[in-house]
Amino acid sequence: MPDDKQGRDKQAANEEQRQRERALQEARNRADEPKPGKELGDLDDALEVQDYPTTTEQLAENYGDYEVETQGGWKPLDEVLASVDNEIYDSADDVRDRIQRQINRR
Repeated sequence: MPDDKQGRDKQAANEEQRQRERALQEARNRADEPKPGKELGDLDDALEVQDYPTTTEQLAENYGDYEVETQGGWKPLDEVLASVDNEIYDSADDVRDRIQRQINRR
């Protein structure tokens, strides 16, 4: 490319395009990363075989030692559910929703 105004303008435009493409790729990569609380690991499998309906107390008793990822790091389920009244859950999805709400509150 010649070292003149037109060449420099084209080079700058190319660099801007590359920066936009990098930013877009980074955003795509971040979108694929699990968000805190979205991945419950072994707890997710355990919730699927749990008998329903169940209560917050039963969940804390049965799975309190399972750790879930929060925005502040990994915490045991009984700590995550500590401020929840003894609710009744009809499905694993109900429990996941409650856990997610608790994680997002913190």
